[in-house]
Amino acid sequence: TWGKNEFGQLGQDNTTYLSSPVQVGALTTWSKVSTGYYSTYVIKTDGTLWAWGRNTNGQLGLGNTTNYSSPKQVGLLNTWSKISAGNNFALAIKTDGTLWSWGNNSLGQLGLGNTTYYSSPKQVGALTNWANIYGGSAFCLSIKTDGTLWAWGENSSGQLGFGNTTYYSSPKQVGALTTWSSAAGAAFHSLAIKTDGTLWSFGLNNFGQLGLGNTTNYSSPKIGRA
Repeated sequence: TWGKNEFGQLGQDNTTYLSSPVQVGALTTWSKVSTGYYSTYVIKTDGTLWAWGRNTNGQLGLGNTTNYSSPKQVGLLNTWSKISAGNNFALAIKTDGTLWSWGNNSLGQLGLGNTTYYSSPKQVGALTNWANIYGGSAFCLSIKTDGTLWAWGENSSGQLGFGNTTYYSSPKQVGALTTWSSAAGAAFHSLAIKTDGTLWSFGLNNFGQLGLGNTTNYSSPKIGRA
């Protein structure tokens, strides 16, 4: 890790800034990593989940709001498969296909049907067909095993893709297609790729970030011009 480190987000057991990569500990079993707003999350090869850094909203999932500058295990389970972080919150998928979330929930970004903050993982619904999760600033995108695209949370710029700017605190399907392959959430815009390789974007576009050759906002997916 390297960069800013005021909350210990580099996992070096200090708050010293680093301008070049430094190894976190000596282990060789780290597998998947995601970074949020001054927080870091990693899944090891044994399926355990670890987190460190800023924890003001309980976003580390450790049942408290204490900042940590070195890796701490989230619970005792070894069934974590996917992890994605947003702005002071995180989401994860287990090997059984269930979806979990925790941390800041002021805009319904945890998908739990409320705006309550949680400092430990809470299951989102009861479904077991979540395949991938993508955290934006205060919203989420997810693709299920059937290729459908789902979104929830903040929607001030239409970044959820529903053709409106309504916020949703629980998962809602984007359209009816079953051909979504991957996605990404940014601050106020989203991108997604279909199985045919086409790229789609929606949300805020004030700097042309949607790649559509203009600066018009769109609240539903639009195909790229490449």
